[in-house]
Amino acid sequence: MRYIRYAFLAILAIVLITVALANLGNVTLNTLPEGMATLPWIGLLAFSVEMPLFLVILGGIVAGLLIGFLWEWLREHKHRADARRKQAELNQLNRELRKTRAERDKDKDEVLALLDRAG
Repeated sequence: MRYIRYAFLAILAIVLITVALANLGNVTLNTLPEGMATLPWIGLLAFSVEMPLFLVILGGIVAGLLIGFLWEWLREHKHRADARRKQAELNQLNRELRKTRAERDKDKDEVLALLDRAG
């Protein structure tokens, strides 16, 4: 299984390097269209930068992955909270059970109490 993972990572690296070498040309990346950049308060957000196309492509992939991970983490919050609540309830019930068994077995012989707990 480890070799399959290494082979996959090697193929992925070759593909990404090939895409990067095929897209070395510079492009202008604008945050806003030219028409919106002239608006009074929105114009503060307008800037442009020249960078190689492969950085734009890879940056878009990374941004999409980060947004997806964040979205999934937020979506699963209710499941994590439910599991945490159930674990706390289980711990509470285990404490109560140990307390009840200790009260039940306080007048018993120690050997009989151990046998009751084991079986």
